[in-house]
Amino acid sequence: MNEATITNGWNSCELGDVITLQRGHDLPQRRRREGSIPIVSSSGTTGFHNEFKAKGPGVVTGRYGTLGEVFFVADDYWPLNTTLYVRDFKGNDPQFVAYFLRTMNLERYNGAGAVPGLNRNHLHKLPIHFPTDTDIQIRIAVQLSRFDDLIENNRRRIGLLEEAAQQLYKEWFVRLRFPGHEINKIINGVPEGWRSVSLGDITTKIGSGATPRGGKAAYQESGITLIRSLNVYDDHFDDDGLAFINDDQAARLANVVVESNDILLNITGASVARCCMAPKRLLPARVNQHVMIIRIDPILADPHYVLRAINSYERKQTLLNYAGAGATREALTKDTVTNFTITLPDESLLKQFAGIVGNITRQSALLSHQNIKLTEARDLLLPRLVSGEIEV
Repeated sequence: MNEATITNGWNSCELGDVITLQRGHDLPQRRRREGSIPIVSSSGTTGFHNEFKAKGPGVVTGRYGTLGEVFFVADDYWPLNTTLYVRDFKGNDPQFVAYFLRTMNLERYNGAGAVPGLNRNHLHKLPIHFPTDTDIQIRIAVQLSRFDDLIENNRRRIGLLEEAAQQLYKEWFVRLRFPGHEINKIINGVPEGWRSVSLGDITTKIGSGATPRGGKAAYQESGITLIRSLNVYDDHFDDDGLAFINDDQAARLANVVVESNDILLNITGASVARCCMAPKRLLPARVNQHVMIIRIDPILADPHYVLRAINSYERKQTLLNYAGAGATREALTKDTVTNFTITLPDESLLKQFAGIVGNITRQSALLSHQNIKLTEARDLLLPRLVSGEIEV
């Protein structure tokens, strides 16, 4: 530990002078009991347990797996053994510490050789410039947390909108309590005028992409979006980990250009059968070989309805069964997806549903765009505040 140099309330010292990091704790699956305590891994909260290993508020970063991501945990939690967590804040404000660590880009300090990883002793020795006054720390954290509070509020609103669309689908097309159901005849368990169709019957394109030559090493800092399976969730698109390719790479994937209202379906691996709609704000985009484009013919059906039909419980279970049937690796083929069937309601009801859910989708897209702008503003302000460049 070096002797600290204090100038105008800021301390030139080592990271270990202001916090003590500790490795997380193992929690085998057989010992996990459902509760309210968040289990934090290198990629964030991955479940909940009924016991805790660390008192909140806490700060966690990835030691193995996803390196350098920093998570602030407000309450008691269980940090997994793939993480490092702050055991001792040494009187410093925990939320400020989380923001400060995010500016350090900890993934740069991989010190585990062939297997990427972070060594806490190495991190403790890193030179830093840190405010000694906790009032300054708190004022900085308050300014930055305003952005995060708005982002989180928008995320909750997006979640509620997505839930509203799902519940409307269930109410009309699963419980069959759609407008006019009282006078509609049910024939063989299906309302009159409804029919079973395969995706191949109502699409103009079904196909997956490819990874540009060179793999991850060929990705760019900016450019044309390359959508991967890690971005695709059920009824939700996640921007984290977005990859970008240049114009030449995109030209080689000209047959998998993502268009407005395209449905994206994961077709391999642990995330197989996850399905969402492509965000318009990312277009033009491409997909890699793990993601399939399903392009609905708007004359024959509505993509908002088809998406919810694919993600409905019964249809999703069928799709998952197809993905795992007789295979050592979970996967969906083009033929399987083309022949996959859904029930299509009559045209009038389909238009009513599309109008309501289309409006919900537009609201969600607006909130997602707001979050992108809020994140950009926060990330621009973050290093200038925690370095003391901007006074608070």
